Amino acid sequence: MASNWLSQLFTVALFNLRSIPARKGSALTAAVGIAGVVAVLTGVLSIAEGFRKTMTSAGSPDVAIVLRAGAENEMTSGLGRDETRLIADTPGVARGAAGPLASAELFVIISLPKRTTGTDANVPLRGVEGTAFEVRGNIRMLEGRRFESGKNEIIVGAGARREFAGLNIGQEIKVGRNVWTVVGVFTSGGGISDSEIWTDAAVLQPAYNRGPTFQSVYVRLASPEDFGIFKNGISKNPELKATARTLPDFYSSQSEMLSQFITVFGVFISVMMGLGALFGALNTMYSAVASRTREIATLRALGFPAAPVVVSVLAESIVLSLAGGVVGAAAAYWAFNGYQTSTMNFQTFSQVSFNFAVTPLLLAAAIAMAAILGLFGGLFPALRAARMPIASALRDS
Repeated sequence: MASNWLSQLFTVALFNLRSIPARKGSALTAAVGIAGVVAVLTGVLSIAEGFRKTMTSAGSPDVAIVLRAGAENEMTSGLGRDETRLIADTPGVARGAAGPLASAELFVIISLPKRTTGTDANVPLRGVEGTAFEVRGNIRMLEGRRFESGKNEIIVGAGARREFAGLNIGQEIKVGRNVWTVVGVFTSGGGISDSEIWTDAAVLQPAYNRGPTFQSVYVRLASPEDFGIFKNGISKNPELKATARTLPDFYSSQSEMLSQFITVFGVFISVMMGLGALFGALNTMYSAVASRTREIATLRALGFPAAPVVVSVLAESIVLSLAGGVVGAAAAYWAFNGYQTSTMNFQTFSQVSFNFAVTPLLLAAAIAMAAILGLFGGLFPALRAARMPIASALRDS
């Protein structure tokens, strides 16, 4: 009995799917509408995913950052020279041949013209100590060399050079009363440091009248498991008013505001477009049911139950939606994945360079949404087809 019911189900659904070419105009309209929704949703969410990936990929779990207690970011933090020494000597910090692997750093914002528009935008200028390269562990020079201590020399991240004018090796930029020479280009593997400019902290301090103060201390831990020891050492030291966080945790919090905004915006736009696509699918399936009134009534008269009719209409709607979803997802991947751009980081009000990221999970979610639209788009027309009176349907058709 069950096999007979499944056979009927399969037969009616297959017959319905084979009739799609006869209604190719309306079917194509529905599929294109779904494709547009999927492409827009995938494209917008790939911005949030790319930004989040850039922020979180920058942090190694065995690197920690220390800020003044209560500070949410480096811009609002402040630490004295004595405090930075105490932080470097805290248990849990790895040591190299020259001592603790800790870098006391400054973070200032400068304005440079963008290559694309020529308008000024904010760029992070970071003053670091010589140990910063060993602390981070992922900084690699692409061109030129590192800056020399005590000189007005800068190295620029690959993303910063791509987005801003005047940052090629040998060029000079004037910031305030100082002129800085570009001597190298570096990368952090696509992390947030690629959007920054680095120089010697000892040179940056007098240039911005900072005296012997810093804003953060980056440390390399002996191991990721030592973070608890390090954090307790910071919080329990009566001479320190500071908090420690792992770098992945810190950068994740920095990306949260913008990522949430983009995600909410993308979902809102997609929902609005999805409603339009849903009405398009409803119209297509109602037209399909209306054009097949005699066929459906004949099947019911031959003894086919209502369930196969419902499933056949739903199958057509879902197949059309999935086809549109796959096309839309493929178009979004081809158009957006890896696309390079920059945006404002609202935590520091500076530009961050990043690539759009169309991930497999994002594609799967977008295609699943297409299937859901197809399900709802075919549900009411399917129920209408199943409830159609057989006698009147045969007579009216």
